[in-house]
Amino acid sequence: MATPKDPSRESHFPAIEKKYGEKMSYWFKVMAKLEGQKYPEQIAHLRENYGFSQAHANALVMYSRGSLSAKRFETPAQYFKTLEPKQAAKVRAILKAITSKYPELELVIAWNQPMLKLGDHYVFGVSTAKNHILFTPWSQDVLEKFRPKMTDLDVKKKTIGVPNDWKVDEKLLQAMVKARIAETK
Repeated sequence: MATPKDPSRESHFPAIEKKYGEKMSYWFKVMAKLEGQKYPEQIAHLRENYGFSQAHANALVMYSRGSLSAKRFETPAQYFKTLEPKQAAKVRAILKAITSKYPELELVIAWNQPMLKLGDHYVFGVSTAKNHILFTPWSQDVLEKFRPKMTDLDVKKKTIGVPNDWKVDEKLLQAMVKARIAETK
């Protein structure tokens, strides 16, 4: 998956006009009628009543809510500044556990989250919520291979959830990344 070249919400507007047959002025009027509704309700309305794709619905809803760009962070440092200090330290520790063994990995921001990349391949990603941290090895095969070693963690279809006070398991993280790097070759 590549990050979009133009992260602005408006970059979707020509495709929205073409695909759904109405000028943006029409869609802004639709959104004005939905003002005050929650995000999921607005998305559902566009998808169910007009056949919008998730990406197009998200672009229109978010633009209407004042978010003009999908890109919020230019650098990992900007991302870390938005986190509570203890959580930021934990995310940094998770990433350091990996980059200490694999210094060739590049720390980038993609999808507004820190990701480790090797060339054109994403190898490991992290995201945060208030009470937990999610990470992914960017491979369901890798995740399934290591699932038996993560019975005490919240393993989903594509992500692994850990509490903010998780004791970083360096060996597990490094082994997962080693397996993911092997897939990219």
